[in-house]
Order: sequence, then structure tokens, then C-alpha cells
Amino acid sequence: MNPSAAGANVRALAAQALQRIVAGRSLRVEFAAFSTKLDDSRDRALLSALLHAGARWWLRFDAAASGLLERPLPPREAVLQALLVLGLVQIEVLGLAGYAAVDASVEAARVLGKPKFAALVNAVLRRWLRERAGQEPTGREGQRWPRAAGARLAALDADPVTRSAHPRWLLDAFAADWPDDAEAIVAANNAEAPLWLRTNRRRVERGAFLQRLQAAGIAAQAPPQPPEAVQLATSADVTGLPGYADGLFSVQDAAAQFAAGLLDLRDGQRVLDACAAPGGKSAQILEHADLRLLALDSDERRLPRLRDNLARLGLQAEVRAGDAAQPAPWWDGERFDRILIDAPCSATGIIRRQPDVRLHRRASDVPALCKTQARILDACWALLAPGGRLVYATCSVLAAENAEQIAAFAARHADARAQPVRLAGWHVQEGAGVQNLPGESGMDGFFYALLEKPC
Repeated sequence: MNPSAAGANVRALAAQALQRIVAGRSLRVEFAAFSTKLDDSRDRALLSALLHAGARWWLRFDAAASGLLERPLPPREAVLQALLVLGLVQIEVLGLAGYAAVDASVEAARVLGKPKFAALVNAVLRRWLRERAGQEPTGREGQRWPRAAGARLAALDADPVTRSAHPRWLLDAFAADWPDDAEAIVAANNAEAPLWLRTNRRRVERGAFLQRLQAAGIAAQAPPQPPEAVQLATSADVTGLPGYADGLFSVQDAAAQFAAGLLDLRDGQRVLDACAAPGGKSAQILEHADLRLLALDSDERRLPRLRDNLARLGLQAEVRAGDAAQPAPWWDGERFDRILIDAPCSATGIIRRQPDVRLHRRASDVPALCKTQARILDACWALLAPGGRLVYATCSVLAAENAEQIAAFAARHADARAQPVRLAGWHVQEGAGVQNLPGESGMDGFFYALLEKPC
């Protein structure tokens, strides 16, 4: 396959996948499915870049593409709308040459089996380029198109939704909970997230791992905290990094790596990871101490990946399917010394890493999530041994899921003792808990609270 044809094929696959993502499918799932159709790692990297940028900026460039059309595309041609958005994203976000983005998109329309629309794709994207350059072209039969570049961009920037590519409810939530930081949160969400690794302390010391990366020509750095974290200078296929097959590291954002330290793990303890899949925090718990871990998740379909992750790292745990909010079917009656609740949440702290969250999440989801979180907290508290410690974590920045959730829990349980959490640079929350906002210290948005049960 020649390079131009290969480029068109990648864009055609990206348009199909993005169409499905916008309709409600997971970006991660769609990338996994469509990337198997590409043999070249460079093509897979381009597919990933297209899907992440397309989802991240959909709310802006979907509006832009629609404004460039004389009439809306019919719903059955949603893949063409996705192709147009990707064309604009390549020009405005990925910085590809305009002519190359247009030509590849036009050819992609043919690859998609829609040759009749190739001229439309060409016309729309070239119109954007002309307007962007401030030209005033002549349309059919001498009709003058208005000088629209400035006006069109101004209209996109005038609306907070299209300017930020965030739904209005989310902008309002940021403004309500973080009035001084809302703009910074949005800016961080629209930037590409760095790649963080966590070294497996049972198999390699962090300094030795950094030396292996350096020897392989891979630039990386290690912050003072958390102690096993490594940040790569550029994204990479992690399966090709030194030590992957040997289980020397896992992929995990640095903000999520503080969980094990807060649990204060010791040999011989019985520990519950209540919402364990895909297993990153379960693995970290097992790396820190010789203990008995029950890795529980409500979705049995996610357990094979959890088991695979543990096996690659050389770790063992009891892995079970079960609802943490309903212990009766799976709990054996022995209380736990430590419990981690990495609660199901809105994922509003990891939008930069999972940009499809902004397309899928709704304001109406939050109250239901809060009810689920409260049920899990109440149920797991009954399973915690006297003198035990429970860590509650979310990848949310919404107060209702975080500080307010913990305050409500403490009001229901007189025996719950909220302990101070001290993480350098994190925002201490009124009542209990600490919050990192997206992008701060290069990390994701994350919340932790620490609860202890008296003896």
C-alpha cells in the first residue's frame, strides 16, 4: 500500500471509530478494535492521535463543520460528519499541512465507499482553508461568499461550549466547585496527558529502571513523590518499552499512585480492593507488602484483564466478581484491615486522558453515582475491622462525589474518624480529603479521603 493510500485508510478507520464514540461507545474500546486492522505502529499511533483529538475537540469542530455545509448531512451519513471533523482537527489541532489533510480526507471518503461525497469533503475542507487564510472566494454562478474566517472563528469562540469543547453542564460544575480554577481545569482537559509509569518495586528499583530507559534512548524523569512514579517525555507504545514483558512497570497516572501509601500497608494484613478492575491499584497494593488481597469488581467481564495484569507483574490475589455495595454473596465474614474504594465516579478528573468522557457523561449521571458511592461506603465500612483504615478515592473533581460525599458519610457513621491527608501541592478540602486538579504537577484530577475505625 502506498503512503497516501495508507493515510486515507487510517483516516477512514478513524472516522468510523469516531462516529461510534460520539454515539456512546468507549474510545478505549473502539481504538482497541480498530487498531487491530493496522499493521504499522505509526499508523496505530496516528489512529490514536486522531481519535483522542477528535473526541477532545468534537463539540467545537462538529459545529464548525456543520456551519460549512449548505445543508446538514443526513443521519445515515454520520461517518462523513466524523470525517469532516477529523479533517478540521488535523489542520487546527494536530498541525498537519492543510493540503495533505484535505487530500487524505477526500481519499478516505472513497475508502469508506462514499465516492459521491468526495467532492463535498474536498469543498468543505478547502473552504475552511480559504476562510482561514482570510480569502473571499467566488462561489457558483458568481455568488460571493462572505469573508467568514474571522466571523466563523469568532462565533465559535463566543460560545463557551464551542470555545472550550466542553458541555455547558460541566463548565457550570467547574465554575461552581472551583471558581478560581475553572479556566485552568478546562485548559488542562484540552491538553494531551503525559505518560506515567509505576515501577514494580518487587522487581526493579526506580533508578535502575530510569537507567534502562536512558540506555534505550527514552527520555524520562522521576518526581520526588510518589516514590515509584516515572514520567516519559513523549508517549510511546508501552509494550515496546524495556522491561514490559518482565513486569518491571505498569501504566498508571502519578495521582493514582498515592493510594498504597495512604493505606499504610503491612505484611500479613487482609485487604479489600473494592472496585479493582483493571487492577492497577491491586497490583500496587501487592507490590508494597506480603498480604492477603481480595480484588473485587462488579463487572465479571473486566476480571480477565485484571488477572492478566497481575500475572505479568508476578503477583497473586483472590480475584472475584461481586458488588461491593452488597457483600452478602461474596464476603466470608472475616473483616479487613485495610479497604480501598476507588469508587465509580464521573471521571471528570481524567478528561484530558479520556476525552470521550465529555461526550458521554451527563449532569443527571452525578446524583446516581453519588448514591452508588454512598452505598459502597456504607457497606464496606461494616467490613472494616476495628483499628482498620479505609481510603476513598475518585478520579473526579466534583465536590458532590468527593468532600461532600465524605462529609455525608461521617454524619451517618459516628465511629468514622476522618484523618488528615497531606500530599504536597494538593488542595485540602473542608471537612476531609485532598484534591488534585487536572494538570497540576502533571497529574490527573484525583481525590483522596482517609477514614479510620477506632479499636
